[in-house]
Amino acid sequence: MGTAREVRKVPTYCYQCVAGPDLLTVTVEDGVATKVEPNFGAAGVHPAGGKVCVKAYGLVQKTYNPHRVLTPMKRTNPRKGRDEDPGFVPISWDEALDIIAAKLKEVRAKGLRDESGYPRLAASFGGGGTPTQYMGTLPAFLAAWGPVDMGFGSGQGVKCYHSEHLYGELWHRAFTVTPDTPLTEYILSFGSNIEASGGVCGVWRHADARVRGARRVQIEPHLSVTGACSAEWIPIRPKTDAAFLHAMVHVLLHEIPRERLDLPFLRERTASPYLVAPNGFYLRDPESGKPLVWDEASGRAVPFDTPGVRPALEGRYRASGIELGADDDRWVHEDVEVETAFTRLVEFCRGHTPEWAAAICDVPAETIRRVSREYVEHARVGATIEIEGRTLPLRPVAITLGKTVNNGWGGYNCCWARTLLACLVGALEVPGGTLGTTVRLNRPASDRHASVRPGPDGFMDYPWNPTDREGWLAEPDVRNANRTLIPLVANSPWSQALGPTHLAWMMQHKAPEQFPRMTPPEVWIVYRTNPAISFWHTDKVSEAMARFPFVVCFAYTRDETNHMADILLPDATDLEGLQLMRIGGTKYQEQYWDHQGFALRQPVVPPRGEARDFTWIATELARRVGILKEYNEAINRGAAGVRLKGEGWDFSLDPERPHSVEEIWDANCKAASAELTGGKEVHGLDWFRSHGILVRPFPRLHWYLYPALVDQGLRFEMPYQERLLRVGTQLERRLHERGIRWWDKQLEEYEPFPEWRDFPGIYRRAMAENFGVREEDFPFWLVTARSMQYAWGNNVAIQQIREVAKNVAGHDGVIINAGKAAELGIRDGDLIEIRSAIKATRGRAILRQGIRPDTILMLGQFDHWVTPYAKDFRTPSMNPLNPMLLDLTDSTGSGADIVPVAIRRVGGAA
Repeated sequence: MGTAREVRKVPTYCYQCVAGPDLLTVTVEDGVATKVEPNFGAAGVHPAGGKVCVKAYGLVQKTYNPHRVLTPMKRTNPRKGRDEDPGFVPISWDEALDIIAAKLKEVRAKGLRDESGYPRLAASFGGGGTPTQYMGTLPAFLAAWGPVDMGFGSGQGVKCYHSEHLYGELWHRAFTVTPDTPLTEYILSFGSNIEASGGVCGVWRHADARVRGARRVQIEPHLSVTGACSAEWIPIRPKTDAAFLHAMVHVLLHEIPRERLDLPFLRERTASPYLVAPNGFYLRDPESGKPLVWDEASGRAVPFDTPGVRPALEGRYRASGIELGADDDRWVHEDVEVETAFTRLVEFCRGHTPEWAAAICDVPAETIRRVSREYVEHARVGATIEIEGRTLPLRPVAITLGKTVNNGWGGYNCCWARTLLACLVGALEVPGGTLGTTVRLNRPASDRHASVRPGPDGFMDYPWNPTDREGWLAEPDVRNANRTLIPLVANSPWSQALGPTHLAWMMQHKAPEQFPRMTPPEVWIVYRTNPAISFWHTDKVSEAMARFPFVVCFAYTRDETNHMADILLPDATDLEGLQLMRIGGTKYQEQYWDHQGFALRQPVVPPRGEARDFTWIATELARRVGILKEYNEAINRGAAGVRLKGEGWDFSLDPERPHSVEEIWDANCKAASAELTGGKEVHGLDWFRSHGILVRPFPRLHWYLYPALVDQGLRFEMPYQERLLRVGTQLERRLHERGIRWWDKQLEEYEPFPEWRDFPGIYRRAMAENFGVREEDFPFWLVTARSMQYAWGNNVAIQQIREVAKNVAGHDGVIINAGKAAELGIRDGDLIEIRSAIKATRGRAILRQGIRPDTILMLGQFDHWVTPYAKDFRTPSMNPLNPMLLDLTDSTGSGADIVPVAIRRVGGAA
């Protein structure tokens, strides 16, 4: 008879991308992980019924990948570069940690900042903060260390939903924006590829919405998987979404009866009634400094919060008051003509007709007009719904924006217009409407409602980086100069990664005038990111990192970035490490839950080879560098995710001694359960190992920010951006006072209403002016789209993921319009060259009808030359073709994944 097998089912989580977490169980047979399946016990907690995405199913193969780095290694070739063999040799953990600790101690002895004022230690982590849920207590080590430069980007932030992150947080605490999908009835999606980027929760919710009869219109240059699942696809010319959205605003204000809009919302919950004075700033009360409105009851201008006031929404009036501009600018007005912000808005968009937009977008004017009217018709202005005993407006319409739409030039326009359109029908932060789902720049980041605090002029407070003479940070404190150049990015732990991170790479080649001498970091730590593949102008990025004197990479497999490393460290991967993370509440994408709490990621199987738990690595580094006390104190303060001391409980670690991985996470589990239950329950690590999660109900009322603003008497800062005008004027003065003129194009965007600019022309002209090429020689637009299968988490190196991806069209080549391909003599499978102003690449042609003739598409980020398995795909990427340029950087510091190219056939089908 055979020996009975030992079979266990272990609960854990997958958080490889921001569309998670997925709660799952792993079957372990005789010590080997064999199967991933949903955690059916969490079906009532998880918004997608406990289902898991394809990337989670790949975790078993990810664990047993034969190409994994499984021992510490050091470089033996001092020369670095793409063509240099690093000569990595295995070493012990003691040797590896001693080398790193010696280098870090040397840095501390010289001072944490170098002679230019930049941190000597830099760190780069993957997008969306997901690596934080895998790096154990490394955040506590970095907190204990002191200043760290996290401004070297790897593609996240500057390339993703960047403008949305910043403007969204300003206007409605919305780091990411989503429809209230469970209640919405009409969604306009401008390139938001939710079926590929929304995870199982997003796919599940949108499928349920379609079953309910919700209509989604997809507006984008190519037919994505989201477009294929939508009621309608509108092929718009790349980078012209702003014109379409501006025209929608025009239709609502000039072609639809005013009473069809939500006039009470505009009057009471926005700045629409505020009076604008001759110099473009609000007219204010001389005594209180508060903005004035025209009171229809008394027939005079009064402060906006005067009890019993009945503000006029539209009109021009004569009034007296003061006007406060930038710095000390102050004007006294007596009986001057002023107008409401709403009146200015109506005039601003008068010329933005559907006919005007049609010529720009290559979308028929009647289509734009019809979509605009459908939006209003579905808004159900005046309808209400009861949520947890409170009556709220019901506005089941939403607009979502995707990459290249909400970042780069035009991002301000699109985010402003999307938010304004929600305000016009009262659909911002109410049931069925447009919602934010997390905060990262405002504090506390754990609760959107708690981040709502009264600020100036009846709006929510916002943590701008100072631009006044006394407060402005003239000398950048990190190499991407985010606090110096980008007032909107604030100064949170996330701000560095949301600055103009490509500037950090660009300045390694040439520092801008009037900035401190640019220096490389003396130590660079890299985890779960590969900027040599994932950023623009990858040749330049690789050249820059090859000059970094000491690089430590936590390595899953060899890749293009750790090819430049001095030390490789293998960490315990997804199914091998121990960590507690917060789940639920409201978070990225469609992740707004009816529960909140904690989930445990635990070792399903022991780490393979000599891989070690990240918390062990961080503790050892802290001990060897001599900052153990500070490290433990950072853990006690919550740097690992939970404060270990609260009202009625204290699980603090002894700061003077090192603690085991299990000790640290046992304390975190106890503190988490105490926090969650108000001290009524305390559960340690063993309990979480068995149960996997601990949650409590999360009020659905907290999905919506509207009640918090009503309760505090606050308004959304729309439509007129007076603060942005003031801040931008101050920033312009500060920069010019130092002789800095190279940011002048970006300063033009600091305007109260975002003017339409020829955004496609900006990209074409930048290529011609910077590289001496002719615009007409690059007639096609190259764009990219996300692959749900490959995105995030090293999945490009996993065979199972590739097998699944090959079932989705477009993963193996370059998608081109079939009719245009026939004109060029290109057949399906032919080898074609795609050439930009800086480089050329090659790929196989994939002919499709579902793409504009002037557009070609590459999925994902490939073009690997080191990563095992992936380097054999021979699948191209747009990143080597897209240059890093100031001319392509908008005022928020972001750019876009779009580049003009030429194509030609160079060979037949394989």
